[in-house]
Amino acid sequence: MGFLRGSRCRQRRRCPLRFSGVRAAYPSVFVIPPTVSPLSHVGQNYHRDCEAAINSHVQLQLYASYVYLSMGFFFDRKDVALENFASFFLNKSHECTAHAEMFLAVQNQRGGRISFCTISKPERDDWLGGLAAMENAFQLELTLNQSLVALHRLATSKSDAHLCDFLQNHFLSKQVEVLKEMSCYVTNLHQKESPEDGMAEYLFEKLTLTDINKEN
Repeated sequence: MGFLRGSRCRQRRRCPLRFSGVRAAYPSVFVIPPTVSPLSHVGQNYHRDCEAAINSHVQLQLYASYVYLSMGFFFDRKDVALENFASFFLNKSHECTAHAEMFLAVQNQRGGRISFCTISKPERDDWLGGLAAMENAFQLELTLNQSLVALHRLATSKSDAHLCDFLQNHFLSKQVEVLKEMSCYVTNLHQKESPEDGMAEYLFEKLTLTDINKEN
């Protein structure tokens, strides 16, 4: 049994590990983690009541998306076949989901905790017709508006300028416009409604919703 010479033992050095090939194959493993910075001034001023209110509003936005999804596919049925109504309500569903995601992003940016709740199913599966569906949609948008106004009032009472600006810049004025448009749609459907020929939905779809869907 041989023994290593002392001089050779002293001369041995550990070779540096070479990761070039591994880095190329698994680049994400070697990403340097970001430096964690202390809570920003925006995060420090985030009140728990605002955090809870945003979670509640997210639930409402997702419920609205669920309802609009139900409406959209009701009008897409072969026995209903009002494709412009279907497209209109499906666009509204996607819009509500996008709005919910915007609030979730703010929740993360402010250092809040996201809390998902059970989303209730729509109150009905059969939306009867265009007028009934649009009236339900108008009431739904009123509820969303009330939630936004209450959230802005809360943010103001907690001196949360960041949340106030977010609501003013992205939601409050736009929601007022949505309510005006929805109100006009309901009025138009009522005016076109004719028990004799039942052409209200057809006329509204061809004269109004076609242009609206093109804009979207």
